[in-house]
Amino acid sequence: VNGIEIYSMKIDSKITSRFAHNVITSRAVNRGNVHKEVFFDVELPKTAFITNFSMTIDGVTYPGTIKEKEVAKKQYEKAVSKGQTAGLVKASGRKTEKFTVSVNIEAASKVTFELTYEELLKRQFGKYEMFIKVKPKQLVKDFEIEVNIFEPQGITELEAEGTFITNDLQNIIKKTFSDKKGHISFKPTLDQQRTCANCSQSVLDGDFTVRYDVKRTAPDDLQIVNGYFVHFFAPTNLPKLPKNVIFVIDISGSMSGRGIEQTREALLKILDDIKDDFFNFILFGSEVQTWKETLIKATPENLDEARKFVRGIDTAGMTNLHGGIMRGIDMLNAAHERNLVPKRSASIIIMLTDGQPNVGVSNTQDIQEHVKKAIEGKYPLYNLGFGYGVDYSFLEKMALENKGLARRIYPDSDAALQLQGFYDEVSNPMLTDIELNYPENEILDLTKNSFKHFYDGSEIVVAGRFIDNNQNHLTVDVRGEGANDALSYTTQQDAQQTDKAFQEQEYIFGDYIERLWAYLTIEQLLEKRIAATGEEKENLTAKALDLSLKYKFVTPLTSMVVTKPEDYNNQDGIADKPIEGIDIFKILLYLRSQSFAFTVDGDPHFIISVPQKEDAICFNINENPGAILNLINDPVTGITVNGELIGDKRANSDAKIQNTYFGKLGIANKHLDLKLTVTPEKITIQNGNEKTGFTWLDSVTLQQEGLTLIINRKKNLVLSMGSSTSFVIVLHQVWKKHPLHQDFLGLYTLESDKLSEQTHGLLGQFFHPIDFTILEIHPGSDPKKPDATMIVKNNELTVTRGWQKDYRRDPKHGVDIPCWFVHNNGAGLIDGVHTDYIVSSLF
Repeated sequence: VNGIEIYSMKIDSKITSRFAHNVITSRAVNRGNVHKEVFFDVELPKTAFITNFSMTIDGVTYPGTIKEKEVAKKQYEKAVSKGQTAGLVKASGRKTEKFTVSVNIEAASKVTFELTYEELLKRQFGKYEMFIKVKPKQLVKDFEIEVNIFEPQGITELEAEGTFITNDLQNIIKKTFSDKKGHISFKPTLDQQRTCANCSQSVLDGDFTVRYDVKRTAPDDLQIVNGYFVHFFAPTNLPKLPKNVIFVIDISGSMSGRGIEQTREALLKILDDIKDDFFNFILFGSEVQTWKETLIKATPENLDEARKFVRGIDTAGMTNLHGGIMRGIDMLNAAHERNLVPKRSASIIIMLTDGQPNVGVSNTQDIQEHVKKAIEGKYPLYNLGFGYGVDYSFLEKMALENKGLARRIYPDSDAALQLQGFYDEVSNPMLTDIELNYPENEILDLTKNSFKHFYDGSEIVVAGRFIDNNQNHLTVDVRGEGANDALSYTTQQDAQQTDKAFQEQEYIFGDYIERLWAYLTIEQLLEKRIAATGEEKENLTAKALDLSLKYKFVTPLTSMVVTKPEDYNNQDGIADKPIEGIDIFKILLYLRSQSFAFTVDGDPHFIISVPQKEDAICFNINENPGAILNLINDPVTGITVNGELIGDKRANSDAKIQNTYFGKLGIANKHLDLKLTVTPEKITIQNGNEKTGFTWLDSVTLQQEGLTLIINRKKNLVLSMGSSTSFVIVLHQVWKKHPLHQDFLGLYTLESDKLSEQTHGLLGQFFHPIDFTILEIHPGSDPKKPDATMIVKNNELTVTRGWQKDYRRDPKHGVDIPCWFVHNNGAGLIDGVHTDYIVSSLF
């Protein structure tokens, strides 16, 4: 693209005993005659950890180093003070997150990017699955995916498929496996990559998935290498255990429409699967209702009756989540106490909700405590969060505290399939209360070794470190409760047997069991940390951080700092792993990142980002030129931002309302006695009585007591005051002799959470989390822009779907941001009326 040619892209994956080590190497050359910016962006599985990154420009390598987040941030801030920006990772899809880094290279220069990431492949529905996101965005002369698998137990099946694979491409996937080794390669030529004979568009866009399984002569497999061991447990041919399942379903008003339809659709499919099990439904809106008083057996007659009930489920009221979940737990407890369900059976609660508790007990901490006390570890709780209005961290904490897990259900056309898919994962319990016991006097650090349920088609993995690094044998005692009797046996292994299994293996990386152990330990520490508090949380954090640094994993506690060559305002970058539940990912200053926060730009277009909804609200203020509006006012940090409106050079007589823009911005910090005035011509800083002036033709980086100012000539400026929030002001220049328009400014805030709770103003009032609900989307006056009803701040407003521009990346054309537009000067959305925000002067 634009003279940058990616001439080679290789994805090399080595999987040893389910542990995948992937290296992506991309090589590009600048075919242009001036220096150009090259982007390297890759989508990785959320479950993976980046372990290494480097770029090599004309033979010089710039490595990434992994550091504790705080340390990385300091190093990064130092880079920012030199006027530099970031390479970062952010959540991008359901299963993926995106790693992006960019660098400027000279004409004819070459750059090689190399990214390494690792993950432990999980077994689901009887197969291990690894997916690779393929999206080179251009034809690549030398493109190749190569996967080598080594499994000491032996491979029984191996398949590879791509969402973009046509019949022609199917034959290019080469696949072989024999005994312990599997190999897959996919190497399309330039012509095979084209969407049609002479097109320059690439057909390679989607997921490339590899699935395989291993031989299981015994229920488990133990491997010992270099003082570490891993134990894989997946017994086959066990009789199915009867299950007792309670579905607790949110039927509050916000589930109406597509949400409840998809829920009904999924439940009907699930009812086809429930044979001879015990089950019941509990619905909660403002009230709690149950289908039957107790769990009942899934006989054909009862199932027919259940189908009728499910078809009639409709929405009503608010969200009495506590009432619903507690009713389910009490019912399950009673069924066990009164022996209404088989003694040898597995019990499960599945709760689906799309909102936050607001009736009955609505304090999430209290709900967590009540639930934990009532379940007492007897069975797992699975929480499914539908859409973006949920308090996902609460659902996740509550599920993890009760031996279950939380899952997001994305409100897309396949939501019913997502629900059903989750149910399928837990629909076939084979064992309960599984314990894998190892001699305590031989093992130092052991990952989790007791599990509530073992589900058919999955696998339990335990890894540990020996006290004596040279130990080469291990005895394990395995117990669990099955459908007919208790499972109990002892299994042994010595290092010689593992060595023998590995003999014919050339490309094994020797420390893979150690890295597998570290990966699993970090993953479990981070999971435990979610529900922990106080000192326990600090200890878990310290341990996970220590291992992340030792084994060089980019986890939520570490960051990778990428240094770059100094010329062409290249910028040191920082890459972090995003955390589920925080959708908008903030780094101190990233002008390049797509995600925006709170904005005023153009004909006063206010854009309010609502991260938990992955959406935005926007509104206009129509006032006369010369009016000064208070945008932000924080009495605690002393920061205020006001803006003065300008109009077009001459009023348009046809228009009812004339266009206005911000022609002057005043930002003040009264604690520091600092004032910054910005117009499209000049920038003035007043510090006490001292004045300093710049123009937009200057390139400036200024650091003084409590202030950092960076002016990017003719483009934008970045300002941060004290340890508070940062502002970006974008300059919009129009053609000098334009008959109508004049130059104007746009304001963007970053890290607005650094301002206090008392912040107000047209923009500032939205820095506190705001929630809204959209109901009844219907055609509006413009066929391209539907209307809807929005419930926000207890008001019902009619809003219109539209787009506003975010001009930070591209001051000329801007990036379209979809948003819900609130009419009449933001009436009903802003506190009071817009005229309350008019002030008499800029400061």
